[in-house]
Amino acid sequence: MSDESLQTYTMTIRILPDHVDENGHANNVEYVKWMQEIAIRHADHVGCSAATREVGGSWYIRSHNIVYRTPAFLNDEIAVETRVGDLKTSRSTRTYRFVRNADGAIVATASTEWVFVDASTGRPRIIPPIMASLFGLDDTVPESGNNDR
Repeated sequence: MSDESLQTYTMTIRILPDHVDENGHANNVEYVKWMQEIAIRHADHVGCSAATREVGGSWYIRSHNIVYRTPAFLNDEIAVETRVGDLKTSRSTRTYRFVRNADGAIVATASTEWVFVDASTGRPRIIPPIMASLFGLDDTVPESGNNDR
Protein backbone atom coordinates (compact mmCIF):
# COMPACT_ATOMS: atom_id res chain seq x y z
CA MET A 1 0.00 0.00 0.00
CA SER A 2 1.14 3.53 -0.66
CA ASP A 3 1.56 5.99 2.18
CA GLU A 4 -1.63 7.84 1.14
CA SER A 5 -3.65 4.61 1.29
CA LEU A 6 -2.45 4.16 4.86
CA GLN A 7 -3.00 7.76 5.91
CA THR A 8 -6.60 8.24 4.81
CA TYR A 9 -9.56 5.92 5.31
CA THR A 10 -13.10 6.49 4.03
CA MET A 11 -16.44 4.84 4.71
CA THR A 12 -19.93 5.72 3.50
CA ILE A 13 -22.94 5.94 5.76
CA ARG A 14 -26.60 6.46 4.98
CA ILE A 15 -28.69 8.47 7.42
CA LEU A 16 -31.31 6.04 8.73
CA PRO A 17 -34.48 6.78 10.73
CA ASP A 18 -32.70 5.78 13.99
CA HIS A 19 -30.05 8.47 13.32
CA VAL A 20 -32.57 11.32 13.05
CA ASP A 21 -33.53 13.40 16.09
CA GLU A 22 -36.58 15.53 16.88
CA ASN A 23 -35.07 18.37 14.81
CA GLY A 24 -35.31 16.23 11.68
CA HIS A 25 -31.58 15.80 11.09
CA ALA A 26 -28.79 13.42 12.10
CA ASN A 27 -28.38 13.49 15.88
CA ASN A 28 -25.11 14.87 17.26
CA VAL A 29 -24.44 11.66 19.19
CA GLU A 30 -24.41 9.71 15.92
CA TYR A 31 -21.37 11.66 14.72
CA VAL A 32 -19.38 10.52 17.75
CA LYS A 33 -20.42 6.92 17.06
CA TRP A 34 -19.34 7.24 13.41
CA MET A 35 -16.02 8.76 14.48
CA GLN A 36 -15.38 5.80 16.78
CA GLU A 37 -16.43 3.30 14.10
CA ILE A 38 -14.22 4.71 11.35
CA ALA A 39 -11.24 5.10 13.71
CA ILE A 40 -11.48 1.41 14.62
CA ARG A 41 -11.94 0.35 10.99
CA HIS A 42 -8.92 2.41 9.94
CA ALA A 43 -6.79 1.02 12.78
CA ASP A 44 -7.84 -2.53 11.87
CA HIS A 45 -7.15 -1.88 8.17
CA VAL A 46 -3.52 -0.81 8.70
CA GLY A 47 -2.74 -3.33 11.46
CA CYS A 48 -2.69 -0.83 14.32
CA SER A 49 -5.27 -2.70 16.41
CA ALA A 50 -3.24 -5.91 16.32
CA ALA A 51 0.05 -4.07 16.93
CA THR A 52 -1.49 -2.22 19.88
CA ARG A 53 -2.59 -5.50 21.50
CA GLU A 54 0.80 -7.07 20.74
CA VAL A 55 2.65 -4.40 22.75
CA GLY A 56 0.13 -4.48 25.61
CA GLY A 57 -1.33 -1.09 24.79
CA SER A 58 -4.71 0.50 24.29
CA TRP A 59 -6.02 3.83 23.03
CA TYR A 60 -8.21 6.06 25.21
CA ILE A 61 -10.09 9.10 24.00
CA ARG A 62 -9.10 12.32 25.72
CA SER A 63 -11.34 14.73 23.80
CA HIS A 64 -13.58 15.23 20.77
CA ASN A 65 -14.22 18.42 18.85
CA ILE A 66 -16.96 18.61 16.22
CA VAL A 67 -17.92 21.57 14.05
CA TYR A 68 -21.33 21.13 12.41
CA ARG A 69 -21.56 23.07 9.15
CA THR A 70 -24.86 21.93 7.64
CA PRO A 71 -27.40 19.29 8.69
CA ALA A 72 -27.55 15.77 7.31
CA PHE A 73 -31.04 14.43 6.70
CA LEU A 74 -32.81 11.08 6.39
CA ASN A 75 -31.41 9.00 3.49
CA ASP A 76 -28.45 11.33 2.88
CA GLU A 77 -25.36 9.39 1.91
CA ILE A 78 -22.31 10.73 3.73
CA ALA A 79 -18.67 9.98 3.00
CA VAL A 80 -16.73 9.97 6.27
CA GLU A 81 -12.99 10.43 5.88
CA THR A 82 -10.39 10.12 8.62
CA ARG A 83 -6.66 10.37 9.00
CA VAL A 84 -4.13 10.38 11.82
CA GLY A 85 -2.71 13.87 11.82
CA ASP A 86 0.18 13.53 14.21
CA LEU A 87 1.76 11.43 16.91
CA LYS A 88 3.31 12.96 19.98
CA THR A 89 4.94 11.15 22.90
CA SER A 90 1.73 9.57 24.19
CA ARG A 91 -0.99 11.41 22.23
CA SER A 92 -2.34 11.27 18.72
CA THR A 93 -4.75 13.52 16.87
CA ARG A 94 -7.16 12.05 14.34
CA THR A 95 -9.20 14.28 12.04
CA TYR A 96 -12.52 13.59 10.31
CA ARG A 97 -14.53 15.10 7.48
CA PHE A 98 -18.19 14.33 6.76
CA VAL A 99 -19.21 15.12 3.15
CA ARG A 100 -22.69 14.71 1.65
CA ASN A 101 -22.26 12.73 -1.57
CA ALA A 102 -25.21 14.33 -3.39
CA ASP A 103 -23.84 17.88 -3.41
CA GLY A 104 -20.32 17.67 -1.96
CA ALA A 105 -21.31 19.80 1.03
CA ILE A 106 -19.08 19.48 4.07
CA VAL A 107 -21.56 18.49 6.76
CA ALA A 108 -19.08 18.48 9.64
CA THR A 109 -15.40 18.43 10.51
CA ALA A 110 -14.04 16.92 13.67
CA SER A 111 -10.99 15.79 15.59
CA THR A 112 -10.26 13.40 18.41
CA GLU A 113 -7.27 13.39 20.70
CA TRP A 114 -6.28 9.84 21.62
CA VAL A 115 -3.89 8.79 24.37
CA PHE A 116 -1.80 5.62 24.12
CA VAL A 117 -1.90 3.76 27.42
CA ASP A 118 -0.64 0.60 29.05
CA ALA A 119 -3.59 -1.81 28.80
CA SER A 120 -2.97 -3.27 32.26
CA THR A 121 -2.62 0.02 34.17
CA GLY A 122 -4.45 2.58 32.03
CA ARG A 123 -1.46 4.91 32.43
CA PRO A 124 -0.13 6.86 29.42
CA ARG A 125 2.94 5.43 27.77
CA ILE A 126 5.18 6.29 24.84
CA ILE A 127 3.68 5.46 21.46
CA PRO A 128 5.85 2.78 19.82
CA PRO A 129 7.43 3.96 16.51
CA ILE A 130 5.65 1.14 14.62
CA MET A 131 2.36 3.03 15.06
CA ALA A 132 3.60 5.94 12.92
CA SER A 133 4.78 3.66 10.14
CA LEU A 134 1.48 1.73 10.13
CA PHE A 135 -0.32 4.99 9.29
CA GLY A 136 2.27 6.04 6.71
CA LEU A 137 3.58 8.86 8.89
CA ASP A 138 7.11 9.93 9.69
CA ASP A 139 8.15 7.27 12.19
CA THR A 140 9.80 9.66 14.60
CA VAL A 141 7.79 9.99 17.79
CA PRO A 142 9.23 12.55 20.23
CA GLU A 143 11.20 11.21 23.16
CA SER A 144 9.59 11.16 26.59
CA GLY A 145 10.19 14.31 28.51
CA ASN A 146 7.93 16.40 26.28
CA ASN A 147 4.96 17.68 28.22
CA ASP A 148 2.24 16.25 25.98
CA ARG A 149 1.01 13.43 28.18
